[in-house]
Amino acid sequence: MSEQDPTHGPASDASSADTSPPAFRLGMVPGVNPGRWVRVWEERIRDVALDLVPVAAADAVDALRAGDVAASLLRLPVDRAGIDAIPMYTEATVVVVPKDHLFTAAEEITAADLADETLVVPVDDVLGWADAPGERFAGAVATTSDAVDLVAAGHAVLVAPHSVARLHLRRGLTTRPVTDAPGSAVGLAWLTESYDDLTEELIGIVRGRTATSSRGRGATAEAPTKASGKGSGKGGAGKSGAGKAGGAKSGTGKGGAGKGGAGKGGAGKATKGAAAGGRRAPSPRTSGGRKPGTNRGRKR
Repeated sequence: MSEQDPTHGPASDASSADTSPPAFRLGMVPGVNPGRWVRVWEERIRDVALDLVPVAAADAVDALRAGDVAASLLRLPVDRAGIDAIPMYTEATVVVVPKDHLFTAAEEITAADLADETLVVPVDDVLGWADAPGERFAGAVATTSDAVDLVAAGHAVLVAPHSVARLHLRRGLTTRPVTDAPGSAVGLAWLTESYDDLTEELIGIVRGRTATSSRGRGATAEAPTKASGKGSGKGGAGKSGAGKAGGAKSGTGKGGAGKGGAGKGGAGKATKGAAAGGRRAPSPRTSGGRKPGTNRGRKR
């Protein structure tokens, strides 16, 4: 019986296994721009890629539950059963109109200004402004893109979060803020049971934590504390060394541990003498107390 070809069999299967680097899959709904967070992730987590996975706003939670993504940037609120989420920011609401529309004469409008307009609300609407003023467009409109087509044709106006409106904006259309309209909250969500150090790292990034304050796997050890002062500080060994002239500034701190001697009130700061902490040594004198060569006798 001939030997098995070494290029086939289990060894060959192992070599053909997926060897792609690990990745953290992050879902993102339309209008969300995670670019700045991706850059920070790449700086801190070099061994795990951050893969962005576009998901429809209506499918974001299902993608989490199915394990298609590890976390997701989505529109709040969401069903919180088994899901944790943190709010990140709230987007302003704008109205999309043709550039020659009456609204363009103002920098912004209010909800009351919509009362005389025909308002188109697509099936994939993410704003959820149920009681918005205005007459509803007759007929179902499946997508926001289809709704923008109707706006461009002059049949209706559309209200949407600013980023969603900008995503679908085209030539001949513009937007105006609706100052008193409800906003659209954006948050980061993940499965409670799937929380790990990479999830915590992502939370820190979107919340603006620095690398040193991170609680995830990118956290760095605390910097060592400074050495205990000069010498051992003001109550320790003071400025150590022999000091000036043997006994100067060499003692053990102020008042028993300060600069020089035994501290203020002790031997004080030592003078610049040869003696260790004493006064300047006296000049040599004769046995009678007079300096050598000094004659105090009578003149002859």
